[in-house]
Amino acid sequence: MRSIKDTIERLSAMRGAALPGSGGTPDRLQDLPAFGSNPGALRARCYVPEHLADNAPLVVVLHGCTQTAAGYDHGAGWSRLADAHGFALLYPEQQRANNPNLCFNWFHPEDTRRDAGEALSIRQMVAAMVTAHGIDPARIYVTGLSAGGAMTSVMLATYPDVFAGGAVIAGLPYGTAHSVPEAFDRMRAHGGPPAAALGDLVAKASPHRGPWPRLSVWHGTADATVHAANATLVVEQWRALHHASRETRQVEQGDGYRRTAWHDGQGRAVIEEYRIDGMGHGTPLATAGPDGCGAAGPFMLEAGISSTRRIAQFWGIAGDLPMREGRPASKRANVVPAAVPQHAETPPPRAAAPAGGMAPANKIGRVIEDALRAAGLMR
Repeated sequence: MRSIKDTIERLSAMRGAALPGSGGTPDRLQDLPAFGSNPGALRARCYVPEHLADNAPLVVVLHGCTQTAAGYDHGAGWSRLADAHGFALLYPEQQRANNPNLCFNWFHPEDTRRDAGEALSIRQMVAAMVTAHGIDPARIYVTGLSAGGAMTSVMLATYPDVFAGGAVIAGLPYGTAHSVPEAFDRMRAHGGPPAAALGDLVAKASPHRGPWPRLSVWHGTADATVHAANATLVVEQWRALHHASRETRQVEQGDGYRRTAWHDGQGRAVIEEYRIDGMGHGTPLATAGPDGCGAAGPFMLEAGISSTRRIAQFWGIAGDLPMREGRPASKRANVVPAAVPQHAETPPPRAAAPAGGMAPANKIGRVIEDALRAAGLMR
């Protein structure tokens, strides 16, 4: 675990980060009416295309900190893809009463257990969508960015019997943080269980014993908010469950990205990982051209490759989409040096240590508490 001084310095460095707003963002979503006891006190939003296929798939999409469901949908382009391919969307949305920066509480034990808290609220939403719209229960998927990516890991671990597949974007593995200090450390890839023990965390999270959801993992190599080492840990957590070979198969090398896959004993690709060269913290997009999807913005980064389209293709719900190469890294917007965050998803603290040193001992507690509340890591 890092020292208190280290934590204060890192929080203080975020003081200049802007809190992205959602003013003027088109909202294509509708509210899902009462869907259960909702112990996590989340809002439920959804999108059902005009031409919903019979026994359609359902994609659950989890936004990142400071984002709204409508804002993430506009940026990632999921509802436009749903129009084209006839699947439904569910957008659980965090509320400020639960987390001041709209982060899903992926590190709170009460929200990350099966049949409890936010995890149960999302499960109840899924059940309501299945009943209301005739969703195929064998084709339900979940994806998310950052805190939403970490919550995607939670949903896949606690309800692997519900989800056929998932996609973690700039997220973290399940069950490695249970407190605010641990959440900070894991985001920086410090501490936590050994990689060999990660699969057991999922195995113990539910009575399910397989088959397990397929998984797509995405991360920028210059992510200064959630260290890219977390992508490796997510892969390792699920590789063990799938009994996939340690040997990898590099399926595709593009300009500015590479895709690696892991296969089960039947030769089926059960895990894929995309590394986007030079990209910071956010969802990779390709917004231009005939296959353009989504709109660039805070944490929605033009990368010359559409994670939305490719994830849907990996799950088999969007047809045989062409596998286009990304643009060279030098031409992509939003490419940043590894040590410089393009956006700090954690907003600035309300108080910080005096310049040049530690805060006085009698002020440390207040400084940290205010900073953690502003960071969305403390209720």
